[in-house]
Amino acid sequence: MPKGPSIPLRPPRLPDRVARAFTGALAWLGRKVMNSRLKEITLLTLPYQVAAVLTALIAVGYAKLFELVEKLHLWVLGLHPDWIFVSAPVSFLLSWWLVRRFAPLAGGSGIPQLMAAIDVSNDSANDRSWRFLNVRIIGVKIASSLAMVLGGGAVGREGPTLQIAGSVYRVVHKLLPSFWPRISRRVMMITGGAAGLSAAFNTPLGGIVFAVEELTKTHLANFRTAVFTSVIIAGMTAQQLVGSYLGMSEGLLYPKLSAVGPSFMYKVLAIGLLAGASGAAFCKVLLLLDKLRRGIKRVPVQALWAVGCALVFAVLVHYLGPHTLGSGRSVLKEYLFKSDVDPSWQHIAARILGPLVSFNAGGAGGIFAPSLSSGAAIGGWVAQLFDPSDGEFRVLVLCGMVAFLTGVSRSPFTSAILVLEMTDRHSVIFQLMYAAMVAYMVSYSIDRKSYYERMKLRLLAALPGNNNKGPARNGPKGSAPPPPPPDEPEPSPHAGIGLG
Repeated sequence: MPKGPSIPLRPPRLPDRVARAFTGALAWLGRKVMNSRLKEITLLTLPYQVAAVLTALIAVGYAKLFELVEKLHLWVLGLHPDWIFVSAPVSFLLSWWLVRRFAPLAGGSGIPQLMAAIDVSNDSANDRSWRFLNVRIIGVKIASSLAMVLGGGAVGREGPTLQIAGSVYRVVHKLLPSFWPRISRRVMMITGGAAGLSAAFNTPLGGIVFAVEELTKTHLANFRTAVFTSVIIAGMTAQQLVGSYLGMSEGLLYPKLSAVGPSFMYKVLAIGLLAGASGAAFCKVLLLLDKLRRGIKRVPVQALWAVGCALVFAVLVHYLGPHTLGSGRSVLKEYLFKSDVDPSWQHIAARILGPLVSFNAGGAGGIFAPSLSSGAAIGGWVAQLFDPSDGEFRVLVLCGMVAFLTGVSRSPFTSAILVLEMTDRHSVIFQLMYAAMVAYMVSYSIDRKSYYERMKLRLLAALPGNNNKGPARNGPKGSAPPPPPPDEPEPSPHAGIGLG
């Protein structure tokens, strides 16, 4: 059969050529991912990215609930101020009971627990970080702190967010399949702390500096990619959902400051000395009260201690006013944005005594935000003695915030960078760093260890098998490691072990 005339092939059209080129590029990329180090890098970074997104979502949800419960309590007090004598005892007792019954190591701030978990973590079967970071901790931490805030408790959510973030990262690490490239559990938890701070304050640089300055003794080069990726993803996700820490959703942008010169530094020096010393002294009293509370063995007496703290807190609210209530963000907004602020010693007493009794009730709650508000009250009170302009007043308030937080945490760089990012006022970076340096020196002369470090040592000493003798060890040399424990620990019989 004769063949017909051949039909010449038409050259492929431009869209077809582009499609083929794109398909070829994807195939090349797929081969590269599967057959080169790019595959390993992708698998190594993916757990951090997943955990960062989960951390940000939980942190944002937690922040929304925290704000909602704070408003609910203010509504109750709006009905009649004396309701505080009912709401505080019920809420403080509930917060204490949740921690004692379900997860004693969920009490307190959460930062000492994260530091303790990092200290005892390893990649072998005798890892004990699960005691401080697990799924149960997340639920109890959120529930107990919200119960505390429901009664007006002067606690924050930032410290708890770090323990929650560390728990998320540890759980993600636990779920990795056996064929996955080896990822250090300790690095995961360090990165979780950095991402948690970034999500809590929407401050990525603060998260990175905190990881370097407070959480690890390992050189940043060993895990810089993980930290950078996590804090950026967590911080950006939180910022997109809730805006800036100081309340973008309420129409607040950033505080307006005045330009200051070298002659202004003696005022910063005065505030750095006073606020730094106050932060260190606050921690000394906090640790003393914690020691007294830990000495109580009988459960009914522990419950009475929690109720007693609540009643003292209610009296403080009655006599010192609403500045005693909550985490202190309302105080920050007042001192940084209003032009008719009237600082007084009552504000300082409210922001120091309120958190003092709230923390020692035995429930969960953070110390980061209350420390910032305490520093703002001290900075504002000292600032008015110099008859400053509104812009100069706010500069000194920021210096007070940095100095008090440094006195508590002994992390001057974290404190300065955190406040700098929160307020976006780079023009006062030198004043903030100077206040942090002065506060660090004066607080170090009062106590060489920070509150977080002291509480971490207490937590490690109280671990089962440690006999209250010091930091925990992973077992005697040569002994067989115990079987890996579940991620859901049984409640400890030692009530109150988790305050931190």
